[in-house]
Amino acid sequence: MNKNLTWKLALIVGILLAFLLGIFGIPKSFSKQGLLASMTDRIHLGLDLRGGTHLILQVQVNDAVNVDSDNALETLKEQLRTKKINYAEITKPDPKSNPDRIVLKGVPPESRSDLLTIVQERLPEYEATPGPENTWVVSMKPQMLADLKNKAVTQAIETIRNRIDQLGVSEPVIQEHGLGEYQILVQLPGIDDPARVKDIMQSTAMLEIKQVLGGPYPSEQAALQDKGGVLPPDAILLPGHAAPGAETEGQAWYLVSRVSAVSGKDLRDAQPSRDQNGQPSVSFTLTGEGGQRFYNFTSAHINDSLGVVLDNKVQEVANIKDSIRDRGEISGGRMNEQQTKDLSMILRSGALPAGVKYLEERTAGPSLGADSIRAGVRAAVIGMVAVLVFMLLYYRGAGINADVALILNLIILLGFMGYFGAVLTLPGIAGVILTVGMGVDSNVLIFERIREELRNGKTPPSAVDQGFSHAWITIVDTHVTTIVSAAILFIFGTGPVRGFATTLTFGLLANLFTAVFVSRVIFDWILTRKQRGEALSI
Repeated sequence: MNKNLTWKLALIVGILLAFLLGIFGIPKSFSKQGLLASMTDRIHLGLDLRGGTHLILQVQVNDAVNVDSDNALETLKEQLRTKKINYAEITKPDPKSNPDRIVLKGVPPESRSDLLTIVQERLPEYEATPGPENTWVVSMKPQMLADLKNKAVTQAIETIRNRIDQLGVSEPVIQEHGLGEYQILVQLPGIDDPARVKDIMQSTAMLEIKQVLGGPYPSEQAALQDKGGVLPPDAILLPGHAAPGAETEGQAWYLVSRVSAVSGKDLRDAQPSRDQNGQPSVSFTLTGEGGQRFYNFTSAHINDSLGVVLDNKVQEVANIKDSIRDRGEISGGRMNEQQTKDLSMILRSGALPAGVKYLEERTAGPSLGADSIRAGVRAAVIGMVAVLVFMLLYYRGAGINADVALILNLIILLGFMGYFGAVLTLPGIAGVILTVGMGVDSNVLIFERIREELRNGKTPPSAVDQGFSHAWITIVDTHVTTIVSAAILFIFGTGPVRGFATTLTFGLLANLFTAVFVSRVIFDWILTRKQRGEALSI
């Protein structure tokens, strides 16, 4: 055997061992169960094989727009007061359909220039349009509005992904769903508590600390009566729980400041803990800037009340005894240990920029996944055996060459998936079967060209050389065009389609190596063992 052939065989054996390591890793035992466990640890199963939950969510992007326009409204009021510009009324007339639209009434004509300057300098995302009877409409610029809505979807995806990752769900699919407006696709393989996961994903966990201006009230009507039927413009009414020992029990209502002293964006960390009574609680730490703002607020409101607000509900009300800088605690007998852990995790992962609505939910049990695995594996094995037998019968001795290349192709494909952590889905199994077909096609092209050269009177070495040379361009052409198609499926497809594209691409790359390089080395090794002029079995 010549040296050139020796290093090629050594390379093939080395690649074979490397990809076997990719499939099985270093198994704890070499029994059937041990090898299967090692393989499933390396090659993850998708939702359709393992079972789990499929969800389609819609982000309520107008929530994010309302938050932005509320801040803009407060900024506008503050600047108008600073510039001493009179006005009759400032409102958001339609927060549901036009959440970005602020209407300002009764602005004197001589204040036109000052108002435009305020909007341009302090609210650059907005534009002011004059209307009849000294009315102005301040609304978000169309491009800024579209960007804010798209950003809300992107931020929601990242927030949900952070929460799911902390729950330990393996190989989740969380991405924008291209079939609907502002929708997100979530696939969670193998989860054992879908209700809890849904609650955690949907919770906005918007932490806000606000000044309590009144309450607790037993009802909304009682709060309105206390304020003469009209709430102050800088205050809002939120539901909550009555403090222990209060006259009212159960649900209560609190009048709180519209603007927060600090909010979730000022949060640095949150961890489950226990309060001074030994009850489960959540301790949180603020950022430097948020801590300084909180210190300034508490210093200016000694003996006033503040409320911890989560998801627009007052969780706690406390009296400010002294200045507080960067640490706080959320406690109460209503939370158990699991709830404090979940709340801590939600706060750490960030608040959703807007609420989410569930549009679709499907659950696949593991029995369905097991049936799919058995059916898919059975189809793959039967197809593989049929192809191997056909190649042996039709191409005789050369059929062994093709069978070895096909088996090595399958090992490399599975090894690829093990190394890259690819997820195997039912369409992915279809991609494996299609790869086997493409591998057979490549071998048939090469073998038929070799047969043609032999019929033309070429010697076996010359026929093998010419057969591979002539078939090479055709094989590369078919593989490249198919890989391009798979890349398009991967870019524009979702979950299962991407699984099919991934396994098909890995298989085609492996097939280029096995059909051209490995098969040629085997032919060269066979030719070195034959006498000059001896026929080639093909």
